[in-house]
Amino acid sequence: MDTPAEPFYRQLPKVELHAHLNGSVSEATMEYLIARKPHLNIQHSMTAIRKGQRRTLDECFQVFKVIHQLIDTEEDLLLVTKAVIEEFAADGVRYLELRSTPREETRTGLTKRKYVETVIEAIRQCKEEGVDIEVRFLVAVDRRNGPEVAAETVKLAEDFMTSNDGVVVGLDLSGDPTVGHGKDLLPALQKAKNCGLKLALHLSEVPSQKEETELLLTIPPDRIGHGTFLHPEVGGSKCLVDKVRERNIPLELCLTSNVKGQTVESYDKHHFLYWYQLGHPCVLCTDDKGVFSTDLSQEYQLAASTFGLSQEAIWELSQQAISCSFAPDGLKKQLYERWALLRPQVLC
Repeated sequence: MDTPAEPFYRQLPKVELHAHLNGSVSEATMEYLIARKPHLNIQHSMTAIRKGQRRTLDECFQVFKVIHQLIDTEEDLLLVTKAVIEEFAADGVRYLELRSTPREETRTGLTKRKYVETVIEAIRQCKEEGVDIEVRFLVAVDRRNGPEVAAETVKLAEDFMTSNDGVVVGLDLSGDPTVGHGKDLLPALQKAKNCGLKLALHLSEVPSQKEETELLLTIPPDRIGHGTFLHPEVGGSKCLVDKVRERNIPLELCLTSNVKGQTVESYDKHHFLYWYQLGHPCVLCTDDKGVFSTDLSQEYQLAASTFGLSQEAIWELSQQAISCSFAPDGLKKQLYERWALLRPQVLC
């Protein structure tokens, strides 16, 4: 953790909607995994980006390759998922949407179906053990794997959506934004939308994605991840902004991730301010709390200190995130009620 947040931000009830499972593994859990697999010769410096450090997007994706070596069995995955959920809960997150790409590990016998089953089992165990958080899961399509794998992943997500008590609520599109084109994945994404899965799509992460973004907005997605280069001040267009605003598509915004990953020059130049000043729904998220050495409390404090937001404004941001979630209406109602109860205690 770079800098622990102040008590107000810790006590603030929070909603996390953009958290990649493997990127959210904490330093403590990572050290445990590394100690279990000394033959891999992995140091923690290879799995996290510390304060003051920057990495290119390509270097960030290399970090994930290292992490995947440490999480290649059903046992690893169960342990990691439970630890991540518990850590988010300890940070005051009361509703969490985790996302992850189902992986197959032939050496250990981990299949893609077993991968999703294990994540769901970890969520179930945390609930049974009384961890104070509601968790849902987005099955992720890695754009690097092409249309055939995307179609298989959508089928997997659809199967689990209809058979697991509403834990699987949507589909994520992610992976290296410089690889492939969204037009090849459009049929799979459209099928996911048609079968009732909510769509959270990484869009406009790099400047070269303008045409792809225009295409994918026709679906349209239910939320946008990052959207770094949507607006005209950074090479996007007013047309793109208008489409996002017309459809009122919330943006998942990750301050530390974007600055450390060098897609945004500095915190004060983050596109959060552009959208916030428009009154557009924005949700602060961590992206990869383990890799980027952050947590959601810290992200809220960063937004407040960088953009001069009051505690009241921060509270409104946190509460607004409930409406942007893929939670069913009954659960949203419960979350609003919880926020209302906590408000006088937190906003003194």
